[in-house]
Amino acid sequence: MTKLSLRLVACSMIAMVAIISCKHSIPAVEENNEPVSNGRPQQPPPPSLTHGICGYDLDEAAVTAAGWTKTFNEDFSTNLDNWNVWYGGAFNNELQLYQQSNLSIANGNLVITSKKETVTGPTTPYDQTTKSFNYTSGRIESKTTISASAAAPKVRVTARIMLPPGYGMWPAFWSYGDPWPTQGEIDILEARGQEGNKYQTNYFYGKTSGRNLVKNAEGYITTDVSLQNCYHVYELIWSQSSLQFFFDGQLVQTNTGSYVNGLFGKSEKIALNVAVGGLFFSNLDPTQIVTGSMYVDWVKVFTSN
Repeated sequence: MTKLSLRLVACSMIAMVAIISCKHSIPAVEENNEPVSNGRPQQPPPPSLTHGICGYDLDEAAVTAAGWTKTFNEDFSTNLDNWNVWYGGAFNNELQLYQQSNLSIANGNLVITSKKETVTGPTTPYDQTTKSFNYTSGRIESKTTISASAAAPKVRVTARIMLPPGYGMWPAFWSYGDPWPTQGEIDILEARGQEGNKYQTNYFYGKTSGRNLVKNAEGYITTDVSLQNCYHVYELIWSQSSLQFFFDGQLVQTNTGSYVNGLFGKSEKIALNVAVGGLFFSNLDPTQIVTGSMYVDWVKVFTSN
């Protein structure tokens, strides 16, 4: 062969190798499900579903065997002596008056019932100016406080709850201290009544009263089971370096960043309530509000070193 012919053959062979290599790369990309860029914005993937267990209950023996010591237990079998009852309106543009008569104990459960009714009462417990409310509901706060600190480096706060259905319902299981947010706030559970399979976690902290420093700390949990038809267990494990949130025994959210360590050593009370409307909702239509009841089977607190 001439030198020219040899060059042509060599170039042909290189081209064939290049084509074969490209063909081999295509199925590799498909097998790995790697996205192909086409210059268009990609839709975010749908949220993964958290598996829930209807009627789930805590295995307390397993918890204590793992080194946890129970320091607080409320099974709502008799009264609310372990709790302070909130009387008055609240904040966040909520529509309800919190009062004692919306709280009851039935069959070993705390029942917090919201109602559509026109009443008058104090603007908040801190502002006794009387105002009119179109809804009532209930809120309780523990007389004892919890704190992850040098004395108890890990605190585990847990409750078994069935959430209320109804557009505009804002049930919550959380802890906080005053003056807010210098002692912090940890939202173990916040939900919207029109979203029966979703809830959120969150936390707040600030060095001066009324000024929160934490941003974008929300956790969004979507479950494969209704939160309103049966009981589920919501838990927080609070330590110096992290806030871990659990649903029916599964870790669903961990916060380790912004100001988590600022919460260490702070003192917080546990709160349970059902708000009506408020800033937790976008474009709330008050005419669509449907009231409901939250059922709380028990609340427990454990500590560990």
